[in-house]
Amino acid sequence: MAVEVVTFGCRLNTYESEVMRREANAAGLGELKNGAVIFNTCAVTAEAVRQAKQSIRKARRENPQARIIVTGCAAQTDPTAFAAMGEVDLVLGNEEKLKAHNYRALPDFGVNDTEKARVNNIMSVTETAGHMVDAIEGRARAFVQVQNGCDHRCTFCIIPYGRGNSRSVPMGAVVEQVKRLVGNGYAEVVLTGVDMTSFGADLPGTPKLGRLVKTILRQEPDLRRLRLSSIDSIEADGDLLEAIATENRLMPHLHLSLQSGDDMILKRMKRRHLRDDSIRFCEDVRRLRPDIVFGADIIAGFPTETEKMFENSEKIVEECGLTHLHVFPFSPREGTPAARMPQVDGGAIKRRAARLRAAGEAAYRRHLDRLAGSRQSILIERGGLGRTEGFTLAAIEGGAPGEIVEAIVTGHDGARLIASPLARQAA
Repeated sequence: MAVEVVTFGCRLNTYESEVMRREANAAGLGELKNGAVIFNTCAVTAEAVRQAKQSIRKARRENPQARIIVTGCAAQTDPTAFAAMGEVDLVLGNEEKLKAHNYRALPDFGVNDTEKARVNNIMSVTETAGHMVDAIEGRARAFVQVQNGCDHRCTFCIIPYGRGNSRSVPMGAVVEQVKRLVGNGYAEVVLTGVDMTSFGADLPGTPKLGRLVKTILRQEPDLRRLRLSSIDSIEADGDLLEAIATENRLMPHLHLSLQSGDDMILKRMKRRHLRDDSIRFCEDVRRLRPDIVFGADIIAGFPTETEKMFENSEKIVEECGLTHLHVFPFSPREGTPAARMPQVDGGAIKRRAARLRAAGEAAYRRHLDRLAGSRQSILIERGGLGRTEGFTLAAIEGGAPGEIVEAIVTGHDGARLIASPLARQAA
């Protein structure tokens, strides 16, 4: 039976799930009579943890005899909670999940079942290897890890305790992985990490993300589209800005880790930027690349947030020209400083999150309106849907997953563009 991997959370988890699938099969889990299900969890919010536990219980009901293994950030930060679940056979940490021998810590391989959790101190990990994968299952675009962990300690964030301190994948290994994926037919590669703009600080010569981007594009001329996942704008380096301005194969879409639009809340979050920094960055980049599209993460209802403070976050959607908004109702994570701060009423948090989402939806519709009649290169994902270079969802007929189709935007339905392939237009 094939090993099933259920992935929650970020693109880095998606990439690592492919490594896990390979390592688990190498360990022999695919040969188990009743199969194995591995959960690669996320810990960014309490809701993400709740959903993971719910899925684990459902999997046990549907597969009573299967081996269930839990790993990922939620397992790393709270292994005891998952080990206490009767449905779970084994808990692995974020470092352990990437090595085949750890998947053999099951009774099936002669190991006792009294030590369910095998989770080491993630802070002791000082290097990140470049794990090679040939494909990302079920994905039209490929993800490549360039960095892991984070040296910053934002007061709301549990992730450093799940991922450890920042460590970079050597540039040569990143380029080799990109070449491998392009050779296997991928037209688009997405660079991903936990704090990606800190890339290179621990490598010889301390190269920055911009140098890595330029190196990839120079050394892999057959790569048609290179995309960046979430970045911290305050860390954007000169080479990165130059690449955005001059490299057409670097996609005009940046997702920013803003978190708030109010200076006092940003300070209490222990962020390293102020609202004017974010607004100025968006203005500067838009001058360099007029077709750039910005997304952002914003938290609603951070502790001590007043109505006026929240309005600053609401206004920054328009002031930065944000299009793709990820709204997070504040969720206290045990062990973080923000969990000990004066909390905002839960009802107020929900209302503010709804207002932020409404602002985001209005901005997105305006974005769709602006694209009417434009020509777009669309990467087909599945079932008549794809993404433009600016990461806007588009409905289009024809084309196989992974193929890039040139099209004209004929309209939109409020959620996605409606596009027609150029060949059909010509006909």
